[in-house]
Amino acid sequence: MAKLKNIVKQLSEKDFKTIHDSLIESNAEKSAYLLKSLRERQLSDNKIMAELEVNANAYYTLRSRLNLKIEEYLMQQLESPRTDVLRKVANINEVLFTKKRTISIATLKKLEKELIDYDLANELTVIYKSLKRLNVNSPDYFQYSQLYNRHVAYMLALDKAEDLLSDYFKKYGNFLFTGDEIEKLGLNLLMKEMQNVANLYESHRLYVYRSCMFIFHRLFVEHDETAQPDAESIEDIFDKVQKIFDSYTLDSIYFHINLVFEFLKLEYYNHYKVYRQAEKFYEEVNDAVVNLLTNYPTFTFPAQFLISKLERTIRLGTEAELYEESETSLVDYEADATDIPKHVIYIIYRSMVCYYAGKYDEAAKIINGLLNEVSLKKYPVTLLEVKSLLALQYVLLQDYELFNQLSNSIQRQIRMFGKDGCENIQLFIKILKIAVSEAKKEKAKKISAVIPKLKDLKVNYFAPTLLVKFDDALVKKLTEF
Repeated sequence: MAKLKNIVKQLSEKDFKTIHDSLIESNAEKSAYLLKSLRERQLSDNKIMAELEVNANAYYTLRSRLNLKIEEYLMQQLESPRTDVLRKVANINEVLFTKKRTISIATLKKLEKELIDYDLANELTVIYKSLKRLNVNSPDYFQYSQLYNRHVAYMLALDKAEDLLSDYFKKYGNFLFTGDEIEKLGLNLLMKEMQNVANLYESHRLYVYRSCMFIFHRLFVEHDETAQPDAESIEDIFDKVQKIFDSYTLDSIYFHINLVFEFLKLEYYNHYKVYRQAEKFYEEVNDAVVNLLTNYPTFTFPAQFLISKLERTIRLGTEAELYEESETSLVDYEADATDIPKHVIYIIYRSMVCYYAGKYDEAAKIINGLLNEVSLKKYPVTLLEVKSLLALQYVLLQDYELFNQLSNSIQRQIRMFGKDGCENIQLFIKILKIAVSEAKKEKAKKISAVIPKLKDLKVNYFAPTLLVKFDDALVKKLTEF
């Protein structure tokens, strides 16, 4: 919650009072109390929870709602001057047809400056088109013609960059679910195309768009260690992007896209195992997880956060706490089955949360629901991964008939990939086969001999089987039947 505290403390007195008063008026006394406590008192989260008489989940919800309320208020402040400028551009013909030429030109020049400050390329083309008309008999006509042409081209470059971002993260989902080298080549080509587009103009917006793709690419596709020696470091990119955000505080796109860079910073520190630094960004991204999953799939691959969240809880040994938290944190999320990679990861996350809470029947129902709802024929490896997780639930539920049917199906499909394919799934099923075998002698020892091989494996595709924590507790469960 460190970032929320910082935002609250940086609010002007006027903004703080306005937000506080609006909370009181809407009968949100607890949110108002939390706002005041964060600004005026140095209390720990536990102390505030005790004073508010709420549990951790209710406090999490309260905090998220306060953060949303502050964001909405700040957005209103951002939009007011921007909306005013856009309204003036929309009414430009009133000026051109009713005012003298000198007044019209002066008005357009003033609007030009304001639009440049907001980096509104589309609206600038309207201004330069109008200035061309007013200067048709003037030597300035050529200058405004050039500016008009340049901004039309720049606007098209921005559109192209946004399309490339969207295409890249759609293709990344295919790469993550297949590990296919052709998909990887496609990602590299999109990255090069984005660099070419960004190099056409000295544009901070193109730099930000390029950075969304470039950082993610170096973390998850062509790992940062393979970057060229003279390539800009990721930390330098973060610094430069933050300076851009600080310089264009009225830009609504930057206001929202800042969440993408909070997420990328989290993944950057996770990548290098600097977990203390990663924790500085985890809470803020976690608070906005529904927003990230819903509204940002064209700017990043938000489902990666759910994978990272599972890895974090396993590392910290807090995986059993996820079930209760997920009841509140993801309650507002509306799943989108048309985005198959994101949807599958979301469903797998939910099933893993149930699994770690010991709710094996619920986990099995969730996975079966996925298999009935979404066709994974395009992603055969992912299908095997999903089925393997379901097989684990059947073993823990002691439904050996369903397990045997499913494991036989999995093994038939594995043979189609060849012996070298899906090694992690082969080892995973081997452990489960040992667990259900009639020979009870030294089951635990046999399973424990396979586990290190499974843990040492590295795969380049989405492998939820590697998110199963094979500790002594699980080995005991698998061998006590």
